[in-house]
Parts: sequence; C-alpha cells; structure tokens
Amino acid sequence: MLQKTNRGLLALLLMVLEWTQPGLATPLRPICDLRVLNHFIKEAQDAEVAMKSCREGCSLSESVTVPQTSVDFDVWEKTNGLEQAQEVQSGLWLLQQALSLLRTSVTNTALHSHIDNSIRNLLSINAVLRSLNIQEYTPPTSAAGLEGTWRASSATDLLQVHVNFLRGKVRLLLLDAQACQQDVS
Repeated sequence: MLQKTNRGLLALLLMVLEWTQPGLATPLRPICDLRVLNHFIKEAQDAEVAMKSCREGCSLSESVTVPQTSVDFDVWEKTNGLEQAQEVQSGLWLLQQALSLLRTSVTNTALHSHIDNSIRNLLSINAVLRSLNIQEYTPPTSAAGLEGTWRASSATDLLQVHVNFLRGKVRLLLLDAQACQQDVS
C-alpha cells in the first residue's frame, strides 16, 4: 500500500513539474536605479556613526589593506570600463576582507549587526555589477601587490573608507555602466 502511495506522489510530482516546466534561471535584469546604492551608502554611514560612538570592544586587531578612495576624474575618464570595473571590484573585495576581520575583532555585539549588514551589502553590490554584465572579478591570493591601496589601522578609518568608496568609485562605475545607458536615436 505504501509503495503505491509513493508511486502516486511521484507521478503527481512529475505532472506538476511538467506543467510548470522549470527552466534555466533567467539572467539578471540590469539594476540601474541609484537609490539601491544610496541605501547601501546610508547603511554604511550608520555603521560608521555606530563605530564612532562605540566606547569598548570596537577596535581592529591589526591594520588592513583598503582601497584608495580618491578619484582623479581626468584619469578615471581616460581609463577603460574594464579597468574601472576591476578597480571597483578589487576594492569591494578588499573591503569585504577587512570588514570580515573587523567582525572577528569587535567584541561589542551591537556593532556586529552593522558589520554583518555592511558585508551583505558588498555582496549585493557585486550582484548588481553582475546584473550590469560586468565581468566577474577573481580575487588574488593576497592583497599584497594590489595597486591603489593603503593600510587602515582603526575601525573608524575602515568604515570611513567603506562609505567613501561607495560614494566615489562605485557610484561612478554605476553611473557609466553601459547596460544603464539609454539609447538615444
């Protein structure tokens, strides 16, 4: 009796799957709305404010490599899109590594949610970049040798770099993303 029931459920499942015809995942639609990035920037600023008001258990155990946030607009404009994307993606990777280290260093549990949220937001920004058909970044084995970096020795410095990087280079890359340009004919 149980065997007939299992066969019946299997047949029903196969019929349902045939009707719904699950296919390949559809490609991501480009995410061109900068309000998404503005939301991530606001949350990064909230983490920075929380860190500045922290009194105990909020230090970085060692200095970390972070991306340069300053932008020379003449140089940026002359740089091709692939190089810009690689610079942004390597910066996002560096920030993710640095925030992960910060997460293990900080003992103040109130800050953990801010740091976790910042890490999730960096992963979401990478998904946004994939939706814009920006080639996926392969991180190096170590941060040594990456150009355009410096060392941050405090948690406050790290979070300030995080905010500035999002407001600067990430915003510039998204503004110029070819997938978001309107065809004007």
